[in-house]
Amino acid sequence: MRPDAVKRSLDQWLAWIEGQHPRAIDMGLDRVREVADRMGLPRPARHVITVAGTNGKGSTVAFLEAIGRAQGWRVGAYTSPHLFAYNERVRVDGRAAEDAALVQAFESVEAARAADAPISLTYFEFGTLAALWLFAREPLDLVILEVGLGGRLDATNIVDPDVAVVTAVDLDHGDWLGHDRETVGLEKAGIARGWKPLVLGEDDPPASVLRHAYRIGASALRAGCDFFFGPVDASHWRWREVGYGVDLPYPALRAPVQMRNAATAIAALRALDAELSDEAIVRGVAAARVPGRLQSFDLDGVEVVVDVGHNPHAAAGLADWLRVEPAVGRVHAVYAALEDKDVAGVVSALAVQVSSWQLAGLAGVPRGLEAQALAARLPDTAAAAAPTHDSVAAALDAARAAAVPGDRILVLGSFHTAAAALELLQGRH
Repeated sequence: MRPDAVKRSLDQWLAWIEGQHPRAIDMGLDRVREVADRMGLPRPARHVITVAGTNGKGSTVAFLEAIGRAQGWRVGAYTSPHLFAYNERVRVDGRAAEDAALVQAFESVEAARAADAPISLTYFEFGTLAALWLFAREPLDLVILEVGLGGRLDATNIVDPDVAVVTAVDLDHGDWLGHDRETVGLEKAGIARGWKPLVLGEDDPPASVLRHAYRIGASALRAGCDFFFGPVDASHWRWREVGYGVDLPYPALRAPVQMRNAATAIAALRALDAELSDEAIVRGVAAARVPGRLQSFDLDGVEVVVDVGHNPHAAAGLADWLRVEPAVGRVHAVYAALEDKDVAGVVSALAVQVSSWQLAGLAGVPRGLEAQALAARLPDTAAAAAPTHDSVAAALDAARAAAVPGDRILVLGSFHTAAAALELLQGRH
């Protein structure tokens, strides 16, 4: 029985949607496109930017959103996953969607899905259609769509973007996307459209991405080739392209990679057929925030930093940040992960920078590894003999007990890991 026949609760809808498709991931556009056609979904905004990439998507979306809003545009953003509440996934003008609005959107999707010959949708497909339905009811200047998985067959790809962005290409979700950068890159490049800009955040993207852009006639705009960025002094960096440049404050988002993410966002917005002022770029870069990205807390002189990093590429970025901003004392890592991740690769990427490890289990989380299972996958790493704990909370407590003022605790491994830590650190219930 559909939840709207019982009560109009968002939690009821989410639980029901999660159980409707036999597989959590079922890549392909035919089913979701058919339901979108039944719903009569229009284009969600005057301009659309779609963002794919192994890492950096969320931060790049945040820069796009903040700069667009600073320009005075009405901006919608669809991101995933969420940290605390599903509502975080759908934002209009920086505000998360209300429960009632999401329920109404789910009802609309379900009415179309169940009409005539019912069509099965995954949780992500259902949510994507709901977000597009909500955006279409707002007079939006820009909608930013973050790809959930891959690109070519992701539900967000039913919308033709004005600008496509691929932030970075590395190995993750190998069973779905492939086991080498060329194959993964081609999947992500599937969001590009002929004769439209494709912005590439890497200086050296896979050749498959560039070949695909050439084949379909997309205009590839590449970091280090078509746009450039770099430090000016201790307070400023510069973004430039041929005939234009702007000096900017460093992003409030920490880590060296955030300058690249901001630069990629600027290139994407500059590629739109829309007016964009220097002031909006400056204000947006300074204003962008993303929870769970090197989010810092001071606990009696011990810095606790929470990051959603969950694969070796993200871990390498964290290692770069630890080198650039070293702790006064030791670095203690709290690590919990999902079963389909390269956990040994994550630990190895951070081995030089981390002094000690605490391994945590993700009980009750789909695909969550128990701490002992996580330890069993790390026989030849720096965390091989690390203490194990049933929960992130217990591991964080152990790290705090071992730390002294001047030390740093780094909590990482997944959105679930970050959410568990942030619940404690922010006093959330």
